[in-house]
Amino acid sequence: MLNEKPTPDPAVARTFGAFFKARRISLGKTLRVFCLECHLDPGNISKLERGLLPPPQSREKLEEYARCLKLKEGSADWYELFDLASVETGRIPPDLQEEKFLRKLPAIFRTLRGRKLTGEQLDSLARRLPSE
Repeated sequence: MLNEKPTPDPAVARTFGAFFKARRISLGKTLRVFCLECHLDPGNISKLERGLLPPPQSREKLEEYARCLKLKEGSADWYELFDLASVETGRIPPDLQEEKFLRKLPAIFRTLRGRKLTGEQLDSLARRLPSE
């Protein structure tokens, strides 16, 4: 049994550190064992999990962490790790930095701020969303 406080499920963790810790614990790994197996510094990972150290910005480091956390590339958890890192560092996720996505951001920002879009703007946005 791990001697750590219960942590939220990775699916409901809202910070990079909380997600990281929840995922590590779901693997049944203590901080020290996880770091030993992944060749990571326990002090830095502890700070990362507690939000005292910001998430890395480099894709390479995030991919390394994702592999250590046994996240399948392209899975929802994979994207969650990258998205939380982007949010906490004030960046747009790299896969959304294409011009076609960047042009849509003003409408999204207005919506998030509670400003109403016109009917034409809503129709235009709906046409651009992928259909399932």
